[in-house]
Amino acid sequence: MKEQRKKSTKKSALRESIFTLAILLLFVLLNQIMLRIEEPLRTPLGQIVEADGHNMSVYVEGSGDKTLVFLSGSETPSPILDFRSLYALLTDTHRIVVAERFGYGFSDTADIPRDIATVLGETRAALAAAGVNGPYVLCPHSMAGLEALYWAQQYPEEVEAIVGLDMAVPDAYKSFKNNVFVNAVSRFNAKTGIIRLLPLLNELDCVEHGTLTEEEIKVVHALLYKNFGNRTTINELKYVSDNARIVGAGAIPQVPMLLFISGDPSVTELTDAARAYANAAENAEVIRLDCPHYVHDHEYGRIGEEIRRFLQETD
Repeated sequence: MKEQRKKSTKKSALRESIFTLAILLLFVLLNQIMLRIEEPLRTPLGQIVEADGHNMSVYVEGSGDKTLVFLSGSETPSPILDFRSLYALLTDTHRIVVAERFGYGFSDTADIPRDIATVLGETRAALAAAGVNGPYVLCPHSMAGLEALYWAQQYPEEVEAIVGLDMAVPDAYKSFKNNVFVNAVSRFNAKTGIIRLLPLLNELDCVEHGTLTEEEIKVVHALLYKNFGNRTTINELKYVSDNARIVGAGAIPQVPMLLFISGDPSVTELTDAARAYANAAENAEVIRLDCPHYVHDHEYGRIGEEIRRFLQETD
């Protein structure tokens, strides 16, 4: 009797395993079909230029004496559209540029080092290839704050100001731990297409609170399903602590800074570090916004007005 129960249990477990595997394979197949259907939505919105042997997306709009370069935070599926609600308010008097790092938006994914010097080199090469010359007003969100600060440290003649959009500074990563398990789950969810069923990942700030059109929202989701958890963005997280140490070892850039910080409790370490960094800087202004981390998707009107004021004052 016991032997029969054991055999029955094994058969049941085997059936469940086969059923689960079949469901996963079905998800993978359906996801691949959907990615092909969505391919027209992934037609680049800007220029595609070569940087370090790979294709990088650079979007340019507007004209004026100031060139604002927007740099996205980690895992932003479409930087061009994520920043649109804000930069659309500035293109009448400024040239705006969105440089999409590898692994983001319409740029390639690639197995390449993500140390801060390499990342900055790629961005500078892409801007040069797109015919966008400095000096620049850098507008980084979150993790891209490290790149902006490093840029100002290494090439001060190219950076005339920094506008931080809840940007990270070196001390924001003091206690950061790269979670390999979470990274693996993210990659699994993306590869299988399970991400399409996860509402929290689909409720993006630029979609829920920005000014995007229905068609632009479709593009954002198409890029999310293609880019989420890709090897390039996951690789960034392996380098971020070392990158923070490198930037932290350098001097605080002597350029005017306008730092918008959020009231988001999930990034308190980041905002506290940004305040301390601003206090130590010679020419930094802090504006606190009572909104989540993607400040430019929530308070784009206020931020646009403050950027105009700030740039007039720095002339």
